[in-house]
Amino acid sequence: MRAIIPVAGVGSRLRPHTYTVPKVLLNVGGKPIIGHIMDRIIENGFNEATIIVGYLGEKIKDYILGHYSIKVDFVEQEERLGLGHAIFLSRHTISRDPILIILGDTVFDVNLKELMTNEDSVLGVQEVEDPRRFGVAEITDGFVTKLVEKPEEPKSRLAVVGIYFIRRPQVLVDCLKEVIKSNVRTKGEFQLTDALQLMIERGERMKPYTVNGWYDCGKPETLLTTNRHLLEHMGTPHSSHDVVVQPPVFISPKATVKNSVVGPYATIAEGATVENAIIRNSIISEGATVSDSLLQDSIVGSNSIVRGSYKRINIGDSSELEFY
Repeated sequence: MRAIIPVAGVGSRLRPHTYTVPKVLLNVGGKPIIGHIMDRIIENGFNEATIIVGYLGEKIKDYILGHYSIKVDFVEQEERLGLGHAIFLSRHTISRDPILIILGDTVFDVNLKELMTNEDSVLGVQEVEDPRRFGVAEITDGFVTKLVEKPEEPKSRLAVVGIYFIRRPQVLVDCLKEVIKSNVRTKGEFQLTDALQLMIERGERMKPYTVNGWYDCGKPETLLTTNRHLLEHMGTPHSSHDVVVQPPVFISPKATVKNSVVGPYATIAEGATVENAIIRNSIISEGATVSDSLLQDSIVGSNSIVRGSYKRINIGDSSELEFY
C-alpha cells in the first residue's frame, strides 16, 4: 500500500516559525507533525510513501530519510498550483493499487484499517460550523453525490477533512489530467475536489467516513490544541528531585530541565533547556532555552532564548528575548 502525503505549502499562518522550518517539521506532542503521520501509516501496514515537497523540501527529506526505512519517493512541486496539481505531479508513483492521500499538516485519530476495508473509495468528513473554508460533501443514500470546494452557500455542513482512500487511483489520475488540461481552477488553483467530483460523474462510488479525531496544525492556537490532544494520549512521565511535573507533558530524555514546574500540556523537545521556569500549555522546540520565566499558551522556536519575566509569547527560530 502507498500513502501520498502533500507537504509543499509555505505555512504562512505559522510565521515566524515557518520562515526557517517547514510547517510539517514543527514539534507537537514530542515529534514533528509529519512524524505522527508517518508512524500512523506504518502502523497500519503501509510500506511505500510519496511525499510531495516544495518550500524547504530538503529539510523534510533529511528528516524522513533519517528516521524511516520504508520506500519513499519525493516529488517536488515547484509552483504551488493547488492540491490537485500536487497529486497529479506524483502520478508516476501511482500504480493500480489503492492509495491513501493524507494531508501533511493535520494529525488524525482514525482507524485506517477500517476505512480501507471498503470496496469503494472513501472520503474523510466532519461536520463543521462554517464549511465555507473547506471542500464540502453532499450525501445521498450513503454515498457522496457532489463535492464543492469552498462554496459561498454550502448545502451541507460536511467538510472534507484531508484523508482520502482511492480504490481506483488510475481513474483519479485521468480526472486530474482532464481538470488540468481544461484549466479548471477553483480559487485560482487546481483542486483535488474538482477531480473527485469528475470521478463521481464518471460513475465512481465514494462513501463518506466520519472522522471524529481531526486536529489542525495550521495556526498557533490550533497547534497548541493539537499538542494538548496528543499529550493526553501519549504524554511521558518524568521525575526529578527539583522538577514538578503536572501531567500530561512530554519532556525529551535529551532535554535539560532544572528547578522548574512543567505542565500541564507542555512539550519540551530534544536539546531544549528549561531552568527556573514555569511552563504550561506551551511548546518549547529543539535546542531552545527558557530561564527565569513563566510561559503559558506559548510557542518557542528552535534554538531560541527566552530569559526573565512572565509573558505570553510566540517567537520563531534563533530569536532571543530578555525581560528586565
